[in-house]
Amino acid sequence: MWCVAWGLGVVLPFHLGLLSLAAEAPDPCYDAQRQPRYCLPELMDLAAGHPVVASATCGHSPQRLCAAQGPPGPRLCLLCNQASPATAHPAAYLTDPAGEATCWHSGPVPNATLTLALGGRFEVLYVAIRFCTPRPHSMAIYKSMDYGRSWIPFQFFSRRCRSTYGQPPALAVLKGMEHEATCTDGQTSPNPPTRGLVAFMPLAGRPSASAFEYSPVLQDWVMATDLRMTLDRRHRARELGVRGREASYGVSELQVGGRCQCNGHASHCHVPSRDGAPQCQCQHDTTGPECETCRAFYRDRPWQRATPSDAHECVTCQCHQHSHRCRFSMELYELSGRKSGGVCLHCRHHTTGRHCHYCQPGFWRDPRRPLTSHKACKACQCHPIGAVSNFCNQTTGQCQCKVGVAGLTCNRCAQGFQQSRSALMPCVRIQEVLTTTPAYPLEWNPGTECRSHCTPSHGRIRMNLRNYCKKDYVLHAQITAAEESGEWQKFTALVLAVYLQRSVPIRRGEHPLWVPQQDLACDCLRLQVDKAYLVIGNDAESPDPARLVLDRNSLALPWRDAWAHKLRSFQQQNRRGQCRVP
Repeated sequence: MWCVAWGLGVVLPFHLGLLSLAAEAPDPCYDAQRQPRYCLPELMDLAAGHPVVASATCGHSPQRLCAAQGPPGPRLCLLCNQASPATAHPAAYLTDPAGEATCWHSGPVPNATLTLALGGRFEVLYVAIRFCTPRPHSMAIYKSMDYGRSWIPFQFFSRRCRSTYGQPPALAVLKGMEHEATCTDGQTSPNPPTRGLVAFMPLAGRPSASAFEYSPVLQDWVMATDLRMTLDRRHRARELGVRGREASYGVSELQVGGRCQCNGHASHCHVPSRDGAPQCQCQHDTTGPECETCRAFYRDRPWQRATPSDAHECVTCQCHQHSHRCRFSMELYELSGRKSGGVCLHCRHHTTGRHCHYCQPGFWRDPRRPLTSHKACKACQCHPIGAVSNFCNQTTGQCQCKVGVAGLTCNRCAQGFQQSRSALMPCVRIQEVLTTTPAYPLEWNPGTECRSHCTPSHGRIRMNLRNYCKKDYVLHAQITAAEESGEWQKFTALVLAVYLQRSVPIRRGEHPLWVPQQDLACDCLRLQVDKAYLVIGNDAESPDPARLVLDRNSLALPWRDAWAHKLRSFQQQNRRGQCRVP
């Protein structure tokens, strides 16, 4: 329970939770060890400087208003005339800095209404009204939580609660009725005739007020965007010692003590000087005008309001530096024992999985690098002929080899096996080779055997639409690198243009290009690094359509710029459906 003295000249007790944190540390949302903790924004007068809309104001024409100064004192009368600033008493006086020196008067009306828009959602801790005339016989305070579209009773004041408002006189508030307005006959006496105070504290007398931070009912109860005070009935003019046409409601000050709704995640709040919602300066990796959600990459746990026992800070997703986006899954959170529910999105660096902790198919985990490294996943590099596919064991990098093939990348024949001419069975048992197929050495002589192996075509060829349409792919590519890989030569080809696309699309950029060593030794194909070529081939030549393989039946001709125009013409005719392959 805390006490705060305001300019109205009264000490108002109300529960403020852990407001004292603001004086204990430079950043109240963290302790000395930088551990997050519950924090609250500063208290403020929510009415100061805000316009009040009054249903009635004196002085549309000059009026004489009087108020008794208490028996047996004389009456005090004044002239109200809006035409003159010196005699005007507008509603702006309710929240101006002058305090009790100025006063709003309603004029001789039976009732009046004062409406205050707070400009956003706030926790209202008390409302205080200082009168410059006797306090009303009956008045009520209402709140709105939807910017004035609907109104909820906040508190009733009346000497006749039941007949005026249909409410019984003030009783003890039960725990199940903490969100309902009560009626009291206190603060309704006409004495003192001036400077009488009506104050209301929404948490006073509520059973759960001492545990406000844990009570969603009370948190909702004190929330408001607008306040309305209805002055419903004056004391009888005879009782006040004035004539009815001279009586008036008069209020010198209206104060509303409250703070921004920041859900325990901010100690400061910015309130725009003009129209605009308050903006909490959120901590604990929360965001939003009221710190009502977690930041984009801090969604490993569900957002919760902070409490004195747990700051409920938002926790970063565990993506091992391979992603900057994630989402929250309540299902996974429950399955984890309410520990982790983050799911990483758009994993990079060839990683995958909920935490970007696995390698994508075709890659394996490099044990020499930490999981957070951008190079933690290495390409499998499985041999296009010796491996079943380009997938490998994600722990060891071992490719799945065909029968008789060995090696991490399936690039050599196993012991007891020898290379064959078949792409489907690249290695066969040695005894089978001796009885069926002669074994060829690793180095071939371009003699009689090469002449039967292929017929080199390095010169001119006739390229017309018919020949173009017979092929599966036609490329303009530049060789940028070459290395030996067992019985194969692996080239790196930079594809510059695709004039005819294959069934498995080829995109521009670098691709591995595999050529049998025998075809190069027999001069079936001539490929040199840093040279550009016109590459023509068929998918049937490749044992794996996903890979680019050239052999003795393929063509790789030194590129001529004059070919580009003709090939583009063939490409356009193909798109128009003019390719007719017999």
